[in-house]
This record gives sequence, structure tokens and C-alpha cells, in this order.
Amino acid sequence: MNTIELGIIFPAFLAGLLVLSTHVPLGLQVLNRGIVFIDLAIAQVAGLGVTAAAAFGFEAQGWRVQVAAVGAALLGALILTWTEKKWPEVQEALIGVLFVLAACVELLLLANNPHGGEHLKDLLVGQILWVSPSALWPVAVLYAAALAVWFGLRNRLGTIGFYVLFALVVTQSVQLVGIYLVFASLIVPALAARLYPEKLRLLVGYTVGVSGYVAGLAASALFDLPTGAIIVATLVAMLIIATPIARCAPARRNPGRSAVS
Repeated sequence: MNTIELGIIFPAFLAGLLVLSTHVPLGLQVLNRGIVFIDLAIAQVAGLGVTAAAAFGFEAQGWRVQVAAVGAALLGALILTWTEKKWPEVQEALIGVLFVLAACVELLLLANNPHGGEHLKDLLVGQILWVSPSALWPVAVLYAAALAVWFGLRNRLGTIGFYVLFALVVTQSVQLVGIYLVFASLIVPALAARLYPEKLRLLVGYTVGVSGYVAGLAASALFDLPTGAIIVATLVAMLIIATPIARCAPARRNPGRSAVS
């Protein structure tokens, strides 16, 4: 691995750490709420906002695109807040409908765009290797504020507060790492941590997430593999490793007690 590769991989690693910092605790909450596909839906709606802004000729990194992405994600979050109150028994299905609708509208907007396929690929699998260090500072500030709100006011956020916070975080994450990595970063660490005692779940989630990103970035550099795709695969590999450890370790510490806290 040469100096140039390290100069590319290190900002990508920092981007992964930033994404994990918020996605691990939010992912645990998503899993507890039983709304696993909310991140895919909100991420797709945010992507639709980016695509719509681009269709109107705005610059990809301009503030208008950011406003469109955040506005679309917040609208999606408010819709899901309303549907959860109105039809809680079919909330997961409605989340799926929102995801499919946003994806299809995005395809329609890209239908006559000669670079539409490339744009869609970037939104799905991301361009984490091309993240610039200067782009990480505003994201770090936003995530720090989100973490402060989450750990300080979590019990007082309510449903709408959770959805709004989630939408703001996911909007930035999609533009950093793509929809697939957003989903994997939220759900895979949470799945790995679910069988551990509650006080260890955050630690396990962060460990699985960081290990997955490190292994994925290393494999991408060594074997010239697509970075986003291989990180998803290594995250799942860490989940597979962590699960049997969870099933065995609590039994040794507390015989006769369930592994689930």
C-alpha cells in the first residue's frame, strides 16, 4: 500500500467512523422499534431530493442540493411519523412503499439523463474513497450535535423527534457513503449487538462496525475491489463472527441466564 493509497483511504476511514458514530446507536433504536427499513426509505427519499435538485441544474455540492436533500428527508420523516400514528400495524409496509415510490420517481427523473446510471450508482454504493477531508468537518459538527441530542434528550424526543433526527443524520450519510452502506452501518452492528447484555451493546456495535470498515478498506486497497460493496461484505462477516461469541460468552459469565438482556 503506497502513500497515495493511504492518503485516499484515511479520509474514507474517517468518513466511516463518522457514519458509525451516529448509526450504531440509531440502529439499535431502529431494531428495537421494529422498523428496520426506515433507513432505506429515508435514504432513498434524500437521494430523490439530490436527484431532483440536479435535474433543475443545481451544482452537486451546492447548498441548494443540501437543502433539497434535507427537505425531502424531513418530508419523508414527517410522513412516516403520521403513518405510524394513523396505521401503526402496517408501518413497515408503508415504509417499503415510500422506498419503492422514491426509487421509481428517481428513475423517472434520470430517464433522459445521459449520466443517469452513474448518478444512480453513486447514490447506491457511494464514493467513499473520494471523500475530501474538508467535506468531513461540517458533517462532524452535525453528527456531534445529533449525538448530544440523542444521548441527552433521547427519552424526551418522542416519535417525531426521532424521525427528524434520523432524517438529518441519514441525509448526510447517504452523500458520504451511499445508500447500501448507510443501511449496513445501521443494521449490521445492531444485529451483532442484540444478543449481548444491554450495557455492552454500544461497545459491541462500534467494534463490529469499525472492524468491518477497516477490513473492507484494506481488502479494497489490496485486491482493487469496489469499496462500498466490500465494506458491506466485511461488516456482515463481522456479524457472523460476533454472533456465536455472544451465544457462548454470557453463558460462561452467568450460567442459567438468557443471553438476551
